[in-house]
Amino acid sequence: MRLESAPLGLASIVQALAEGWATAQATRGVGSAYAAIFTLIGLAIVGLLLAQGLTPFILAAAGAFMLVGPGILAGFFGIAHDYEYRGKASFGSIATGFRAASGAVWVVALICALLFMIFVTDAAILYSYMVGGTPVWLADLMPSTPGVMKFLLWGAVSGGVIALLLFCVSAFSVPLLCERRAGLVDAVVASVRVVFGNLPAALLWAILLAVLTIGSILLLPFLPLTLPWLAHASRALYRQAFP
Repeated sequence: MRLESAPLGLASIVQALAEGWATAQATRGVGSAYAAIFTLIGLAIVGLLLAQGLTPFILAAAGAFMLVGPGILAGFFGIAHDYEYRGKASFGSIATGFRAASGAVWVVALICALLFMIFVTDAAILYSYMVGGTPVWLADLMPSTPGVMKFLLWGAVSGGVIALLLFCVSAFSVPLLCERRAGLVDAVVASVRVVFGNLPAALLWAILLAVLTIGSILLLPFLPLTLPWLAHASRALYRQAFP
């Protein structure tokens, strides 16, 4: 089955961000609580890296979240669905979102986890070669610290390639699977087709997601605010692509 899609442009992204913000504000309590789970996990990871003197690795860890992000979207879709059709959302909406989604969502989540493991392994190898075993504490972190800038550069290149691959596969397939509008293969094909068919807008959207998400992870108190916004904006953009 071929899913017909509508074109996307800059106006589509602006509209999606506005709609996503409105939904996030209307469901702020439950959305922020759901996002707080990942904020606490991020806080634990950042604290562990700081305690071990692996400060430069924090940026790589923040970028790695982009690889597992698609796996949590079903919960936000459940929140948005209940708000749209019932006028309110609760914590049960999160579980409802996962139950309502196609089982193929877990296949995409497994792909996300696999790519996450590949990136973390690559980043760890790069770190060991370029920074080494000498602890780099936050107070001593400087751009001139040997190997740090080289690690950040090559880590960004490695992560960017993997993230772009995952974005093409999951950007629109996960929403399609969450609403059971397609099977796994059709959803993935449709997602790749929309991304390459609207490449400038899709790349802009990918960059916005990366900058806002990674920035929010580095400034963790902002994550419960930005994560629901971007999740609901992703749903709004998908609805424009597949009305």
